[in-house]
Amino acid sequence: MNDAAPPARPPAARLSPTAALILLACSVVLGMSPWFSAAAALPQLREGWGLNAFQGSWLTLAVQLGFVLGAVLSALLNLADRVQPRVLIALGALLAAGANAALLLSPGLWGALLARAGVGAALALVYPPALRAMSAYFTRGRGLALGVMVGALTLGSASPHLVNGLGGADWRVVVGVTSALAALGGLLALPVGPGPFAGAAPAFRPAQAWRVLSARGPALATLGYLGHMWELYAMWTWFALFFSGMLTGAGQPDALRGAALATFGVVGVGALGCVVGGVLGDRWGRTRLTELSMWLSGGAALVLAGLLMWGSPPPGVVLALSVFWGFWIIADSAQFSTVMSEIAEPGYAGTAMTAQLALGFTLTAVTIALVPLLLPRLGWGGLFALWAVGPLLGALAMRALRGTPDAARIAGGRG
Repeated sequence: MNDAAPPARPPAARLSPTAALILLACSVVLGMSPWFSAAAALPQLREGWGLNAFQGSWLTLAVQLGFVLGAVLSALLNLADRVQPRVLIALGALLAAGANAALLLSPGLWGALLARAGVGAALALVYPPALRAMSAYFTRGRGLALGVMVGALTLGSASPHLVNGLGGADWRVVVGVTSALAALGGLLALPVGPGPFAGAAPAFRPAQAWRVLSARGPALATLGYLGHMWELYAMWTWFALFFSGMLTGAGQPDALRGAALATFGVVGVGALGCVVGGVLGDRWGRTRLTELSMWLSGGAALVLAGLLMWGSPPPGVVLALSVFWGFWIIADSAQFSTVMSEIAEPGYAGTAMTAQLALGFTLTAVTIALVPLLLPRLGWGGLFALWAVGPLLGALAMRALRGTPDAARIAGGRG
């Protein structure tokens, strides 16, 4: 009888950081595509369903609020730190695909709002865990890695506008394609296991979520993030409607398709901005990069506001400035999460990032909802000027962060 112990099983092979980044970035590009599926097809949905501007805005607002609810629950449960990210991402992407596809059943306005809220809640299981997963694969170059992840989110958010521009006026094409892409994205996340810097699951501590407001360094980083979010999703949500009106006023044929393709360019160029922002954040400093990005983004909004309020600029000029705006409006986004991953209490970086995202997306719901109410009074020029206030204040918050003890813990340049 042989009593020798069986040979030990070798540990499962871990993906290299680069391979994990590529795979997870592709997963996020596809998984996040349902976010703007209704916004991309909003003109067609408004016409086909007989929605007014306020009702149409709620198709996007429902996603934001659903995401907030999902993110708050996730932060309170410490899910991003206690459950493997690939499990959360796969589950969230598949649920988002199903909720998005429910629009094809023509459920009416209230059913559509419920479905869109379901999309947002499900995607709260995709975006924060993806950022957490990458922070466990990288210490050096973390800003670039997370920049690539947010660039993937940006490209995924822009993709429905491309589908809409290429697929014509049938909103069902947009919804069907983005649902299929999300399901595929969820499956792509499954091979990405825990990174080499992933720690053991921490103790369950719901109150840890609110450290983003109670500790000075995280609070300043969160204030900077709120300034960034003040303009971001309002611009992403409403640019297609703004530019289609400009093209129609200029007598351009097929203004809806032209606006969809232009919006894909304005939003999609932000993916490159995220990569550039990640490189500069690692080399020059995260607080300096975020401050620069918000000065440039807010400045672009103010220049466009001036052109619209005091003249009738050609659509080509507006589009060129908007592409510059779209590049810098998101270039800093990943660096806020990167900063949080570096100054949050060890073991709860995922919870801190999720809570920060929840606060930011709560603010976006306000700025998106204000547009139908303020547009008749302020016009697009006045709205752009109002949107510029957030990043300008956010830049000051990030400058203040450089003067705190937490600045020494922020990698990349000198903070």
